[in-house]
Amino acid sequence: MENILDWDWFIKKFEVLSKIDLKAYKRPQMERRINSFMRSVSVSDYKSFVDLLNNDKIVYRRFLDHITINVSEFFRNANHWEVLEKEIIPMLLKERNSLKVWSAGCSTGEEPYSLAILFQENGYPLSGSILATDLDDEVLEKAGAGLYSNKAVQGLSPEQLKKYFESQGSYYRAKDELKKIIRFQKHDLLKDPFPRDYDLILCRNVVIYFTEPSKFRLYERFATALRIGGVIFIGSTEQIFQARELNFKSIATFFYQKY
Repeated sequence: MENILDWDWFIKKFEVLSKIDLKAYKRPQMERRINSFMRSVSVSDYKSFVDLLNNDKIVYRRFLDHITINVSEFFRNANHWEVLEKEIIPMLLKERNSLKVWSAGCSTGEEPYSLAILFQENGYPLSGSILATDLDDEVLEKAGAGLYSNKAVQGLSPEQLKKYFESQGSYYRAKDELKKIIRFQKHDLLKDPFPRDYDLILCRNVVIYFTEPSKFRLYERFATALRIGGVIFIGSTEQIFQARELNFKSIATFFYQKY
């Protein structure tokens, strides 16, 4: 008989419901997040919690936001974006006339819009649209809408706001000229096939809760998605520990190049 209080039972049931495989995440951190959420909705066991998630769409949505940590901002860690703008992209453009770019785990869209602004501001040529992917349908819908609060756009200069966004009350909406540079698409980094021959991939603050084997598999897949000489840009709390095994070399803090 299945033990309905068991962690393994819960993650199997949750994967059926959400298509998210929690085995890829570090169990202690994920258990803490899940248990804190269960307390917040006054549920004490996994069976009751699964029943609640199946029957209450609002709680289910809140729970997805809680565990997937959809936190993003424009030009997050601005000094790292400056390295991207002044060093990494010019280096890549010495080898190709235009660049294929992917924002993986794009959340509500601040990162790909930041990329689009950076390319527009500098006149850097793109090969097609910036690919922006996420597992979560709802955050992709928000990203596609491109509507952000006053607080959310604090990372943008007044000039960038005026040029690329339209004021709508206390919100700003990305202009169509900016939106058309980006192609938003649903994609599961742990399960779906990866695109190929990319020059630049951003996957920032996505893997911090993954287990080490899951991280290695993910970076291995990113290596296959990059061309030789292509670069991956990771988050400010992350590091690729087995870089050499994956044919990556560190070329700047948080930037790794495939060789």
